Amino acid sequence: MRYVRLGKTDLEVSAIAFGTWAFGGDWGPFDAGEAKGAIHRALDLGITFFDTAHAYGFGLSERLLSSSLGERSLGEVVIATKGGLRREGDLIVRDASAAWIREGVERSLRNLRVDHIDLYHLHWPDPNTPAEETAGALERLVAQGKIRHVGVSNFDVEQMDTLARCGGRVETLQPAYHMFRRHIEVDVLPYCFEHDIGVLVYGTLAHGLLTGHITADTTFAPDDWRSQSSDFSGEVFRRNLEVVEALKEFAQERLILLGQLAVAWTLAHSAVQVAILGARRASQLEQTASAADVELSEAELREIDRILGVAAPLAAPNPVGM
Repeated sequence: MRYVRLGKTDLEVSAIAFGTWAFGGDWGPFDAGEAKGAIHRALDLGITFFDTAHAYGFGLSERLLSSSLGERSLGEVVIATKGGLRREGDLIVRDASAAWIREGVERSLRNLRVDHIDLYHLHWPDPNTPAEETAGALERLVAQGKIRHVGVSNFDVEQMDTLARCGGRVETLQPAYHMFRRHIEVDVLPYCFEHDIGVLVYGTLAHGLLTGHITADTTFAPDDWRSQSSDFSGEVFRRNLEVVEALKEFAQERLILLGQLAVAWTLAHSAVQVAILGARRASQLEQTASAADVELSEAELREIDRILGVAAPLAAPNPVGM
């Protein structure tokens, strides 16, 4: 496993982070025993960075991660969680108000059974709360020792810049980034590179599309968000499956798996330090974790760009709309 410094923070983390979104219920049912086995296997593989969020099952994912890590959560690993989403009836709404940020941090501390959070992300930008209020709340939590580092998730350049100008820390960014979603290459990634903002990307396998296991006949459980996504049905889906087949052949010629190629491609960007990988069972993780050590040449990256020339861009899943 390769290890990196995450942006301007003092965090030394594995280039592969284990993501726990699947343990919140948005991806359909999962087996808790297998989930714990996957987390233990991640540790065995040298993964020291774990990503979760309060909104992943509103505590379910955080608690499962904590119970799986046990005492190893104290000092041996880095845990990142996210806040700023809350339930309102049957809806999930964005709320980065000072009151909810404080409440969310306290809940995450209890769920994770730690006295501080290594890295706390605002899950989504909240257009209804002044940036000054959010920034002030986060700074107070840092001063109180409840948060060590602060980042944002799913923010664009203007939103990051606004928070920073209001006195907020923007030490890291967690955006969606994969072969079928590349728009952040235009301005977001250059901005992060210029300001030494650590980038840890999610969705690196295009939410399963780049595993090579999804076909035109694949169906998703009703409680799996992909069952309601236009990205996984219709013409866009069929068109991208053809691209996946071409990428699979490209990977096979280089004696690697498609998933390894997809992850290595995200890490090949100079602004990206970490790729987040989710896995419901240990066997899924073993196939992709070694991608941190796969290096792609400039010629190979150009050929991948050529293959992706006919791909249809995908939208990122939005918990608010689920």
